[in-house]
Amino acid sequence: MRWIKSSQPRKQRRAFFNAPLHKRQKMMAAPLSPELRQKYGIRSLPVRVGDEVVIMRGDWKGHRGKVVKVDLKRLRIYVEGVTVKNARGEPRYYPIHPSNVMIVKLNLEDKRRLEIIERKRKAREEYLAILRAGKTEEVKSSEASSGGS
Repeated sequence: MRWIKSSQPRKQRRAFFNAPLHKRQKMMAAPLSPELRQKYGIRSLPVRVGDEVVIMRGDWKGHRGKVVKVDLKRLRIYVEGVTVKNARGEPRYYPIHPSNVMIVKLNLEDKRRLEIIERKRKAREEYLAILRAGKTEEVKSSEASSGGS
């Protein structure tokens, strides 16, 4: 959890449970399918209404459906077709944590979402370039030190 500054579990829990909505939105991230990862160059995105997901864990494993509702207060999503019966026998959506799903189709009606994806992709590429540059520096320095002996 990068948004929490302290390493103390007590403070991490407090920050997590008292997080404002704009930070809770980031917590609602789910991994992308391998095809989407390849296409967009990022690993995960926050789930939005209209995204199509596959449930990867729990009783509903393997179920595929559209996200009907995102509940930031409870940190859960509701997926089309994933229902249970309440005490009156009426169907109601079953809450699912976003870490237990994989996004297979993105809702790209909002143009700002494409900007978010592009920004994340650029940041990831820059980070990977820095890592690669650091490794090449290590290799050069180790070759120079071993070449002298």
